Amino acid sequence: LLPVPTQDPWFSPPTGWESTAPGTAMKVRYSPYRNISIGDCADTFQVLFRTSDTNNNASWGVTTVFIPASHTECSSTQPQNCSRGLVTYEVPYDSADPDATPSYLLQYGEPYGEIYELLKRGWFVNTPDYEGPLSSYCAGVQSGHATLDSIRAVLQVSQEFGLNASTARAAIWGYSGGALASEFAAELAGVYAPDLKLAGVVQGGTIPNVTSAGNKMTSKDTAGLAIAGIIGITSQQPAARKYLDSVLRNTGSFNSTQFYTATTMSGSQVLVAFENQNISDYFYNGTEALAAPVLVDVYNDDAVMGHHGVPNMPMFIYKAIHDEMSAAAETDLLVDSFCQQGANILYHRNRVGGHNEELWQGRGRALAYLSAVVDGTDEIDYPKTGCSIQNVT
Repeated sequence: LLPVPTQDPWFSPPTGWESTAPGTAMKVRYSPYRNISIGDCADTFQVLFRTSDTNNNASWGVTTVFIPASHTECSSTQPQNCSRGLVTYEVPYDSADPDATPSYLLQYGEPYGEIYELLKRGWFVNTPDYEGPLSSYCAGVQSGHATLDSIRAVLQVSQEFGLNASTARAAIWGYSGGALASEFAAELAGVYAPDLKLAGVVQGGTIPNVTSAGNKMTSKDTAGLAIAGIIGITSQQPAARKYLDSVLRNTGSFNSTQFYTATTMSGSQVLVAFENQNISDYFYNGTEALAAPVLVDVYNDDAVMGHHGVPNMPMFIYKAIHDEMSAAAETDLLVDSFCQQGANILYHRNRVGGHNEELWQGRGRALAYLSAVVDGTDEIDYPKTGCSIQNVT
């Protein structure tokens, strides 16, 4: 088995890496997973690539690519078995722990079965550690940059694995925490990666504003995600992190030491550890501490959608109207704003279920849309230009 990333010597960029261009593939690791528990997967490889953090400083990232089993039959006489799709699947790992990344955890299996569904359709599946080496959970710009650069890097080396970069159609899919990375990648693509032509972006359970979502999470079973998010997003901003440290309590049950234990937990572990806790209990000034301008500026710059560009590719967005983690009205406004600026979006608002239910209920529609934009099928009716907003059940 692979060691955790912080103890894995392969997780270090080569000398002089800072001067390379974003999206440069700097290292390739062949067959990193000795035993693959995900169905319809022939093999895997990992790429260490150059990217940029939230502040556009040089950074690096790692992505793991799954090769579909059908691709092993690819040949000039059996072109129907040759993969033509590269789908980036944004694992919603929701963690501020640098060792709780997809590249490490996926060797034990996948959480929702969606990688298998993509492989079954004959596509290469790209799963980046989009939070970066600091595990900057909720840092949207960092996540968007890393997503786009992972695709660039994989396409650089894809020919070696039988995927023709010049004809491959690339798409992105993410739900909830994965949707944050997908959405920021879509916004940033036109300016940050104009060379990258994306066939489509799919995002479900979108959380357009982490501040309002965080307010909904405190004292709930999802409180741990808000704590991990505060730690993750301030990892990109030293001044904000310094302020955070200054307002955390040093004594009592709810203290800074307990708060930062989130940096050693996966997304599922942090939910258990901080379940139903009132986040403000960790701070001297309670909720007032979290509303300080130094933090609000960070939230607005790095975790509020709709301010970094208009997506220049077709998009499918799906959301439960009764989503309890993020108000559907916020996604409605985001879609409306993009549509007024010329975006191409199919938006499904589901009348049934909440945030967790839509993960499962929306999967079939998400896969149908991906099939349409990657393989040209007619599994779902979507607008080729403009927007279509539909209430579904």
